Amino acid sequence: MATIKIPTPLRKFTGEKDSVEVTAATVGEALQALEAAHPGLLAKIVDDEGKIRRFINVYAGDEDVRFLDGLQTPVGARDEISIIPAIAGGAHG
Repeated sequence: MATIKIPTPLRKFTGEKDSVEVTAATVGEALQALEAAHPGLLAKIVDDEGKIRRFINVYAGDEDVRFLDGLQTPVGARDEISIIPAIAGGAHG
């Protein structure tokens, strides 16, 4: 089983769980399994076209899936998928 790490802002969809275990061969399948277990969560991660939202980063291990095979990035048992909302900000000089 792969483990999906859930960021704090999305834990309301998972009953406050910080991680969810799923069985999947790809990141996309893992996110679909997450949606099946916790309806409404997938829409916060992908847009209507099925692409990862602009301000959401999804990592398979330590690699951003945008630089791998996107949602087709393979995952194996014991792999960790992290969903990380981008944080905007900075200092004014």
